[in-house]
Amino acid sequence: MERMKATDFPQEVLSLFDRYVHGGISRREFIDGAGKFTVGGLTGAAIFEALAPNYAWSQQVPASDRRIRVEKITYPSPQGSGTMGGLLARPAQGTRFPAVVVVHENRGLNPYQEDVVRRFAAAGFIAFGPDALHPLGGYPASSAYDAVNDAKATEMQRTLDPRKVTEDFVAAANFMRTHPQSNGKVAATGFCFGGGMANTLAVRIPELAASAPYYGNQPAAADVPKIKATMLIHYAETDERINAGWPAYEAALKAAGVKYEAHIYPGTQHGFHNDTTPRYNELAAKLSWQRTVDLFTRTTKA
Repeated sequence: MERMKATDFPQEVLSLFDRYVHGGISRREFIDGAGKFTVGGLTGAAIFEALAPNYAWSQQVPASDRRIRVEKITYPSPQGSGTMGGLLARPAQGTRFPAVVVVHENRGLNPYQEDVVRRFAAAGFIAFGPDALHPLGGYPASSAYDAVNDAKATEMQRTLDPRKVTEDFVAAANFMRTHPQSNGKVAATGFCFGGGMANTLAVRIPELAASAPYYGNQPAAADVPKIKATMLIHYAETDERINAGWPAYEAALKAAGVKYEAHIYPGTQHGFHNDTTPRYNELAAKLSWQRTVDLFTRTTKA
């Protein structure tokens, strides 16, 4: 199917898809609801397929890129799942680098998120993408129809103990602080579920240099004074579910004297950085990425 843009869909359909992605409705409920709208003559099932990810679109930095080295590794998470795993990528040249932890969406370390890890390596960081699904065998193997794997991965992640998942990502950030190829300075970023986790890591780890959450749930106001990292917060303009928590978060950041920048990108939907779906917004994705790389460079490479 030809690649479509968010503007090709009524907002009601995009909002329905957001509810589906985050567990508010079933696939059948989405298809039935979407079928009531006119989208280029497509059926509800075809609309679902058009909005589902196509991971072939996300490969900006392939694993074979000569600028980087990539490997699957495990790390200890004694307060979480015991042994965890994920994708580690670093520049091909050099011995020590600033570190970045990349936290995936609500469906494990899928091919898009693996590519984000590699993009950071190409930008000069040692980057690690833990996979919350590692205790369940990891993100499902790829197939011709990515929506099948994504749906399976989403259901897998819902079965995990949230407390253990949090400890697994805290352990990942601390693992990267002491990694022999890390300079000891670590930043974190994440998307959707991962955006909320990037906020949590800023609360939990006072040594974190910077955090750049993308459209993630905000921490409790009482926890915000624990944040010592420099925050770069990315939001979509049309994302009522997440944006509802921003005013209270901003007030808490100001009251606590936390260094932060926040950007709400015009004309964007939740998931605008994900270049595998029609919700991708190239302008906002590239601008937010450059802002993130610049911040991480300033705070971790000095």
